[in-house]
Amino acid sequence: MRKFFTMYKYSDRCISAWNDNGKKEVIDLSHPELLHRTDFFPGLGWTFRRETWLDLEPTWPEAFFDDWLRNPENTHERACIRPEVSRTFTFGKIGVSKGLFYDMHLRAMQLNMDFVEFTNLDLSYLLKDNYDEALLKTVSSLPEMTADEVVNAPQEGDLPPVKVTYSNAKTYQKAAKKLGLMDDFRSGVPRTAYLGVVSCFVGGRRVYLAPSFPWSRYDPSWS
Repeated sequence: MRKFFTMYKYSDRCISAWNDNGKKEVIDLSHPELLHRTDFFPGLGWTFRRETWLDLEPTWPEAFFDDWLRNPENTHERACIRPEVSRTFTFGKIGVSKGLFYDMHLRAMQLNMDFVEFTNLDLSYLLKDNYDEALLKTVSSLPEMTADEVVNAPQEGDLPPVKVTYSNAKTYQKAAKKLGLMDDFRSGVPRTAYLGVVSCFVGGRRVYLAPSFPWSRYDPSWS
């Protein structure tokens, strides 16, 4: 895990070993080396630069720092890096969150079992300009399916990626739940989202849950 945390230059805020949507049904286990940018602070197995801490420390809260870090206003909209397949896990059914989401999601998280030498990989795709351009170009070019169509489609072979769109908080939650994702928000940010897009892997295909409208910022009223 130490080598996993050497990729600071690709992150604006933090590096995390945790995928909030890391259940085996919604991740690509064939690509344990895959990393993503996310606007949602993952909250487990994380670290950040000293200069980031010096910037945040004067206003660091006494409690619930994780949700505080999930508010774009507190972190100046800086992103984190998170893995496709988690390198850490939680057994915290008992704790301050009182087991919230544990039985439904957290206990089923898939832990990576394959060694990846990240320091030997070209990770320049994670740099903001490179990642943003590639993500937006990909999502805009994809055919659209509904979440029901994705789940009910034949799951055979190497299926092409698609997008599932949402127009508001309600349609996002409906689609996320159907796909098997966590459907809650923190400060209006969906878990694992980046530029409003949530990437997952369902039924043998990459799926992008993306806004149907020109996205500019997260809406805190969605929380």
